[in-house]
Amino acid sequence: MNLIDKLENNQRLTLEDGVALYELDLFTLGHYASLRRRAKHGNKAFFNINRHINPTNICKDICKFCAFSANRKNPNPYTMTHESILSQLEVSVKNGITEVHIVSAHNPDTGLEWYLEIFSKVKKQFPHLHVKALTAAEINFLSEQYNQSTDSIIDKMLAYGVDSMPGGGAEIFDEKVREYICKGKVSSQKWLDIHKAWHQKGKQSNATMLFGHVESRENRIDHMLRLRDLQDITGGFNAFIPLVYQRDNNYLHVEDFLSSTEILKTYAISRLMLDNISHIKAYWATSTINLALVALEYGADDLDGTIEVEAIQSAAGASSAHGLKMETFIELIETSGFTPVQRDSLYNEIKTY
Repeated sequence: MNLIDKLENNQRLTLEDGVALYELDLFTLGHYASLRRRAKHGNKAFFNINRHINPTNICKDICKFCAFSANRKNPNPYTMTHESILSQLEVSVKNGITEVHIVSAHNPDTGLEWYLEIFSKVKKQFPHLHVKALTAAEINFLSEQYNQSTDSIIDKMLAYGVDSMPGGGAEIFDEKVREYICKGKVSSQKWLDIHKAWHQKGKQSNATMLFGHVESRENRIDHMLRLRDLQDITGGFNAFIPLVYQRDNNYLHVEDFLSSTEILKTYAISRLMLDNISHIKAYWATSTINLALVALEYGADDLDGTIEVEAIQSAAGASSAHGLKMETFIELIETSGFTPVQRDSLYNEIKTY
C-alpha cells in the first residue's frame, strides 16, 4: 500500500512513512492532517487561561540550546521566594487563570522542600487552580540530587498538590543528538519511564519535541513513535507539543533555520503519526502567534494559553514575555475561521465563544 493510500485509509504509519511524508507538498500534507484534526475536534481551537511561573534560572546543567539558565550568556541569576510567587499568582487569579504552569532550572542550592512546598502553598491559597509542574528532567534532577527514586519524587509531588506534568525536557530522544545538545540531562528512556510512572498513578501529562536545531527528520519521526508506543500502553498523554527551537543567546550556533513550510509540515506530520494522542498544540510562544494560527489548518487544534509572563522561550528570542490578553486570543482564533473553546488543563471544555 502506498503512502497516499495509507493516508486515505487512516492506516497506522511507520518510521519510513513518516520520513516520506516530508517529501509530500505542504498542501497535500495539510489536507490529510486537517481531515484528521477535524474528525477529532471539528472546528474547535482550544486555549486556556494560564500563568507560567519560572521560579529559578540557576541550573547545574548547561544545555547548548538553552538561553534561560544563568550562565555566561545570561549573567542574571535569580531564585524567587514562595511569597513572591504567591503574590504574583494573586494578581493572575483576579485575571481568571485556571492553571499555573511551574517549571524552572535544576537548582542544586534550594533544597527539595523549596521545590515541593510551593505546590502545597498554591493549593492552600488557591484551591481551584490546576497545578501543572515539574518536567521529567526536573524530577530526574531532584531524584539524583537528593538520592531518592523518581517514584518517591512522584509520590511527593502528588502529596504536595501537583495535578499534571508538563512535557518539557524531552528535546529529541535520539541519544547522539541528546549527547550533543543536552549532555548530562535526563536520558530519553528515563524521560519516558518517568511519564509512564506518572500515568500509572492515574495522572496525565503532555509531551514535547524540540525541533529545528541539529536533529534530522528521521530523529523527529523516531521521537514521535517512541511517544506513540508509550501512549499505546498508558493513554496518559493529553497533548503533543512540537517546540520550535529559538535561536538567540545560546551555544548551538545553528546556521540554517527552519522555514515556515518545514514547521507547518512538522505540525501536520505530528497529527498524522500520533493517531493515539488527542491534541496537537501549536505553542504560540515558540512558533509566533501568526504561524500558530496557520497551524490550525495543518493539524494543530490547541494554542496553549494566555501565559501572562514567560521567561524561558523569550530569553532565546521569542516574543512571548508578556503573554496575550484573552480578548486578543479569542479574536485571533475567530478571524482565522475557527471556534474558540476555553478548556481546562485536562481538555474539559469550559466555554465556547
